[in-house]
Amino acid sequence: MRFMRLQTWIDSQYENPRGIVGTYIGEKMVRQHRVEVDWTIEQLHIQPDHRILDLGCGAGDALAQMLRGFEHVHVTGLDRSPTIVRSALRRNRTDVQTGRADVVEGDLGTLPFPDAQFDRVFSIHTLYFWEDVPAVLAEIDRVLVPGGSFVITYCDGKGDVTWDGIASIMREQFIPAASELGLIDVKQQRGPDSRDYHTVAVTGRKPHDDF
Repeated sequence: MRFMRLQTWIDSQYENPRGIVGTYIGEKMVRQHRVEVDWTIEQLHIQPDHRILDLGCGAGDALAQMLRGFEHVHVTGLDRSPTIVRSALRRNRTDVQTGRADVVEGDLGTLPFPDAQFDRVFSIHTLYFWEDVPAVLAEIDRVLVPGGSFVITYCDGKGDVTWDGIASIMREQFIPAASELGLIDVKQQRGPDSRDYHTVAVTGRKPHDDF
């Protein structure tokens, strides 16, 4: 019983890192998720002057990668964990100070941004924790500019095991909600395996106003 309580507490730290342990886990995820981060950034097809939002930015590694790799872009990271927001701010301190980056605390279901604010929205390994998939997707749609696109990266299995729960979330919640919102070109694609986990991304875009 004590082991189960400990495991539950550790799992909760991955969902919402807190304190010293949360800071450590945030940095551990930076090391673990580099493959998915690099691949996801490729799928964004970033262009000069794009404004990009990372939902569940963790310790800010994806933000730092984009700032190093692309000139004339602005990146914003959002995370629910004050602990992890501090880590992301530290990692990107110079770019925050010069106005190329922002890191804010917030909830995916009620994004603290105006309508039509971002050209690209992405999220890596947060889908498992979305309490209301249609609500989060509606917020992504709201903050995207017309013609903007999203990339949601996750894992749907490891080794020979497929995680049916994630597949059902996609099939029964995400895809119907995207259709209801009028998002277009919604598709899933396989990415590189990472530590034997099977990487997948669902991508799509918001139609132009005259679509």
